[in-house]
Amino acid sequence: MTDTATAATRPAGRPPRRPDDRPAWRKVWEFPLVAMLVALAILYVVYRALRFVSPTLSQFASPEIMGAVGVVVTVVLVFLVYKLVIRHLGERKHDDLAGSGALRDLAVGIGGAFALMTMIVGIAAILGVYRIEGWGGLSNWVFVLFAGGIAAGFVEEVLFRGILFRWLEEFGGSWFALLLTSALFGLAHLDNDNATWFSSFCIAMEAGVLLGGAYMVTRSLWAPIGLHFGWNVTQGLVWDVPVSGHEVDGIVDAELTGHPLLSGGAFGLEASLIALIVATFFGVWLVKLAKDRGEVMQPWWVRRKARVPAKAGTS
Repeated sequence: MTDTATAATRPAGRPPRRPDDRPAWRKVWEFPLVAMLVALAILYVVYRALRFVSPTLSQFASPEIMGAVGVVVTVVLVFLVYKLVIRHLGERKHDDLAGSGALRDLAVGIGGAFALMTMIVGIAAILGVYRIEGWGGLSNWVFVLFAGGIAAGFVEEVLFRGILFRWLEEFGGSWFALLLTSALFGLAHLDNDNATWFSSFCIAMEAGVLLGGAYMVTRSLWAPIGLHFGWNVTQGLVWDVPVSGHEVDGIVDAELTGHPLLSGGAFGLEASLIALIVATFFGVWLVKLAKDRGEVMQPWWVRRKARVPAKAGTS
């Protein structure tokens, strides 16, 4: 049959089939779940290597200083491993840490998180569950800035959005990836200080959907990194609200009182109905924005049947 005849018999609107002539070993190696497992293994090796050298480094300075140094080393190492290895895995090569637009997306993420968390704190103050007592001491600002801000913002986003979301989406589609990574993100916070099943549910809904939506809209990790960093630093260093259950000492000295459903209890405002409603609303808005822009990917088996490239926007 000629190409002309093939085109004539193809249903209108259906994209042309693309033959997959890759060898079998390459199909397996580039399969989304295989690429994801390889990336996770690489990240685990980096983690174990850092755990191995940390006790040696701790003897050169105070734990606080070495903690900050350790965060910087971790971020640099994860960045290099991602750029040199992880971004080249899988069939659909993509750099989620590209330099183009990085500063802009970081700034938008940080600014958006500051506005969002300040809104949540403001609502809590209006409802009488948040009150400023005076000035704080910033006694653990290094921990909040480096561990709660930089490390959590960068490393966790590479893990949850740059690896898990990316390849779960390539396998099961955007909705599958958003649901599963949000649930996993919530469960990852279950061992935090003062955590409960409800606090993990709140983290899954408000942060999982918000960060996943930011990744879908931008197809980059910089906006989610900025959001994650800005969210933790704003609530901890600026408003003296516990960061995912961890006590902090911010610029102000504040107190959360009242019913735990409004105050979040000892876990902080992240476990409150206020944050759950406000942050989830903006997360859903980002997801809808991504859908409207065509940034929704179909599952692997649907794309395979159509024999079209793995590309967001093939909804």
